[in-house]
Amino acid sequence: MTAMQSHSPPRKLVVVGQGYVGLPLALRAVEVGYDVVGFDLATDRIKQLADGDSYIEDITDERLSAALATGRYLPTDESGAMAGFDIAVIDVPTPLEEGVPNLAYVESAAATLGCHLRPGATVVLESTSYPGTTEELMIPILEEISGLQAGRDFHVGYSPERIDPGNATYTLENTPKVVSGIDQASLAAVDGFYSDIVETTVAVSGTREAELTKLLENTFRHVNIALVNELAMFAADLDIDVWEAIDAASTKPFGYLRFTPGPGVGGHCLPIDPSYLSWKVRRSLGQPFRFVELANDVNEHMPDYVVRRLMLSFNRMGRAINGSRVLLLGLAYKRNTGDAREAPGTVIARSLAALGADLRIADPHLNGDGVSFPLVEANAEELQAADAVILITDHDAFDYDLIAQAASFVLDTRNRLSGPNVEKL
Repeated sequence: MTAMQSHSPPRKLVVVGQGYVGLPLALRAVEVGYDVVGFDLATDRIKQLADGDSYIEDITDERLSAALATGRYLPTDESGAMAGFDIAVIDVPTPLEEGVPNLAYVESAAATLGCHLRPGATVVLESTSYPGTTEELMIPILEEISGLQAGRDFHVGYSPERIDPGNATYTLENTPKVVSGIDQASLAAVDGFYSDIVETTVAVSGTREAELTKLLENTFRHVNIALVNELAMFAADLDIDVWEAIDAASTKPFGYLRFTPGPGVGGHCLPIDPSYLSWKVRRSLGQPFRFVELANDVNEHMPDYVVRRLMLSFNRMGRAINGSRVLLLGLAYKRNTGDAREAPGTVIARSLAALGADLRIADPHLNGDGVSFPLVEANAEELQAADAVILITDHDAFDYDLIAQAASFVLDTRNRLSGPNVEKL
């Protein structure tokens, strides 16, 4: 813990957004003694939380119910409940629309908080965005609506979220938290809050540096995934086992980090965050961020490549996709989660359906909400009935021995299977 000053926890925290980032933060704050208002405009989500029913796999119903039982956690869609807050954290979506950042949710959250902002309070943005969002976008809204001045009357900071859904090793509590403020007093307030929440904080000199930190982390992953994805395509054409080469390269104890190919990138980070940086560079400097744009091109076309590989395999077998029964294993973008945001499996499913495939999805982490294709179990009957099985997301819940034995043909995009009926990406 690197708290910059000793302090007593503020009584009231508002967390705007109760999704994959906001809900864990809200519950952790309750557990360390804060009174927490979890604000979200999704009425159905708020009702579910109030009933003690968690929709996030990393948060158990028991943990949610325990927070509710303290009387210090209030999930609500009523903005009036924010009144009198000491600290507010914004955890709302920041989607891209045709390559342009959509910060409407951040703007709305700042406007709502501005109505309840009082002297001495602290506002922190955690939502991912381009460098400058905190100071150029959020602060003017807060100041205009509240009539207060940032730095003089209230504290402002940025702290990039580092939530990794499904990761049981690195959680909110033990993942180092980058913190920043618009001045030293703001930094002290932001650091003091997060020092109650996490084991380690890492202070940087300004909000722009903190905003860039998040984009750097995800751009690094995005570019390296694109590298191995493109390498996998070339290796297949050259009849080289790229997976064996990756395993061999991974034995080098220095100068190499392991990244593996896949059907594309998904989630709320990799398909979006690097493009925020590319957009900012082009808008502010008039120059392209070539690495990001190239990585976008490679990763965005991986679902198309998976479909093309299936077409080539079917051609060799004298079969057409039209009319064939295809079973997709996993639709979520990440193993062992039900998070299907920006999932490449969704793109693959739609493409195959457009080609006339009789499509079915097996994903034990999805309940069927938002899935427009039949959701089935990956049992022997479904595996044997499929003309092709495509492993998209390698959930641990799948029986890989059964898949290899029962399926007549498998296209494995994750290197989890082997056998004469298995073709690897």
